[in-house]
Amino acid sequence: MATTQGNLETATFGAGCFWGAEDAFLKVNGVKNTAGGYMGGTLPNPTYKDVCTDKTGYGEVAQAQYDSAVVSYEELLQKFWEIHDPTQINQQGPDHGTQYRSVIFFRTPEQKLTAQASKEALQKSGKYKEPIVTALEPASTFYRAEEYHQRYFEKNGGGICHV
Repeated sequence: MATTQGNLETATFGAGCFWGAEDAFLKVNGVKNTAGGYMGGTLPNPTYKDVCTDKTGYGEVAQAQYDSAVVSYEELLQKFWEIHDPTQINQQGPDHGTQYRSVIFFRTPEQKLTAQASKEALQKSGKYKEPIVTALEPASTFYRAEEYHQRYFEKNGGGICHV
């Protein structure tokens, strides 16, 4: 399930609202493309309205295609930890529901091991007093969110991550 094209690889992260996460990853040198979408649920072809019911199992995710010769998966994990609070269960800021969970969707055994090590190191660092609740799940089908969600901050001059 690894996605590579030349040095291009794919990483998918759920860090609350996908608008802010996509924007953060898009600014990382070496990230060639991003998309907001849904992963981890069971309903075929979910819509934003479906996901917002909190009954589909999907998380809002940012998917990044990156040049591994320029930026490492470890560096993307570092960005992931920086852009949200990984101690929050099913919420980020004002956004509540399982769709806003903190999750790393791994595509390869290497991504899984790297993500586990990164999570453990962050927990041991003492940065957070509460346990890190970020889930590690195997990547499943990525459903690209509706076009108006793509590069939302870029199109709308920034903003906040709730509707």
